[in-house]
Amino acid sequence: MLKVAAILIFLLGAVHSILGERYILIRLFRRENIPRLFGSDSFTKGTLRFAWHVTTFAWWGFAYLLWQISAGEEGISQTVLYTIVAVSFISGVFAFYFTRGKHLSWVIFIIIAGLAYCTAQNS
Repeated sequence: MLKVAAILIFLLGAVHSILGERYILIRLFRRENIPRLFGSDSFTKGTLRFAWHVTTFAWWGFAYLLWQISAGEEGISQTVLYTIVAVSFISGVFAFYFTRGKHLSWVIFIIIAGLAYCTAQNS
């Protein structure tokens, strides 16, 4: 049952990103009245784009964890920690890239990834 749940949440993430980009974000970004922060609307667009897709990364992380739990993997706490490292790091990279480092969530995501990595290495 958990493998089915893992597949469903993985597919949900993929559909969320693909359809959201195509039918929501691109159409929203064509509007003229998007708030202009830091001198242009690029920060707003970048923030909306990374925030939209970071949800998918989180769901894919959950899907991976469900799959591993269903397989009865030993040392699941290591898997959980390394999954948090991966999801947080990718989220930080996306936040940095799409906002050119202006949205400071990337710093927090990278710190979370580092802390989880250090914990995984020491346990």
